[in-house]
Amino acid sequence: MNVARKSARNALICLFFLLAPFQCAQAEKGFVGDEQKKRETNDIAVTVVVSGLSCTCARFAEDIRNVVNDLRPNGLRVLPVLGVGGLQNVDDVLFLKGIDMGVVDEDNLRLVKKKDPYLYANIEKRIQYITKLYNSEFHVLARDEIRSYDDLRGKKVNFNLRASQTEVSAEVIFNALKIDVERTNYDNDEAIKKLEDGDIAAMIVLSGAPQAALAKVKKEDKFHFLSLDHESLPDHDLSAIASYYLPAELTHEEYPNLIAEGQSVPTVANRALLVAYAWPEDSQRYKKLAKFVQEFFGKIDQFHSAARHPKWSEINLSAEIPSWTRFKPAADWLAAHQSVASLQTDGVSANHSSEELKAAFERFIENYAATSRLKTLSPLDREKAFAQFMNYVQSQKTGQPAH
Repeated sequence: MNVARKSARNALICLFFLLAPFQCAQAEKGFVGDEQKKRETNDIAVTVVVSGLSCTCARFAEDIRNVVNDLRPNGLRVLPVLGVGGLQNVDDVLFLKGIDMGVVDEDNLRLVKKKDPYLYANIEKRIQYITKLYNSEFHVLARDEIRSYDDLRGKKVNFNLRASQTEVSAEVIFNALKIDVERTNYDNDEAIKKLEDGDIAAMIVLSGAPQAALAKVKKEDKFHFLSLDHESLPDHDLSAIASYYLPAELTHEEYPNLIAEGQSVPTVANRALLVAYAWPEDSQRYKKLAKFVQEFFGKIDQFHSAARHPKWSEINLSAEIPSWTRFKPAADWLAAHQSVASLQTDGVSANHSSEELKAAFERFIENYAATSRLKTLSPLDREKAFAQFMNYVQSQKTGQPAH
């Protein structure tokens, strides 16, 4: 019995030593496979931080992902990340590990430098814009008894979540108007409920119209949007607001339950920008972002389909943003594709000839310069003029007068 057990034990020992190299080889092969898969997965991924799901920027990030994604080895994968928005998105691009890009608003650069001149002293070299995406309209939805911004003085007004882009811009605008209100910080859905219950007098949303939560408001709720222009606020100096933001309007087509057909509500808008961290040009992260720019810009026509957010009609690849530095791969692509970029000027596509559009825009510029008493237009003035010009173009399509 002992001899048999000893023989069996020796056989098992021999079998172990015979199989050990094979098992080690298999384990090593599996380990190499895991490492290769990790490398392939990370090598094609770029991230973009946006705000909450109700923000137009989140839908834009989803559209970009759906059009640009190529999950094959050596492809490209866009990973949207839900953030806080506002100045926090700037900080996330600058400081949060793993974040390559973000959607921020134009005024953020000026505001962060004012907030901390030392920390953000050379921010233009660290965070740069790829393109303007769309205009974010300033919505103030109020109860029926509130007829103007002045009626909000001393009342509860929701500024959206703390540190959100809405709160950032609302603070700038209400300070410029010198209107003090009691600020609340509810999310959009909760704010609408508070508005219905009479707990707040108005709520503010800065987002590309139509904004999802506001589009659900019913006509019988008896809410309305407040106008922000010289006519509605004749006793206020709006020059500071006009220097920071673009003229804009909310329309019946965007909010049929809140705005009568043929009517519009004047307001202002911020420009939403896609920005990138300025990695060193010889780094892997920079090369991935350069590839992203090539893919995104090269497929820009695909974003004008009905399946995409209607705000894609405002994409302007070639728009210059004052005080911001263009991300070099984006500037290089535009230099090499000037004819393509010119056809994407703020939503004007191939259904109008470039000659017709140029002539129409120049006529509009002449009128704008005359009425605004400007002999020449700065890049910012030209952008403001173009926002109004697009209203003219749309009126020509629909046959309705421009507002």
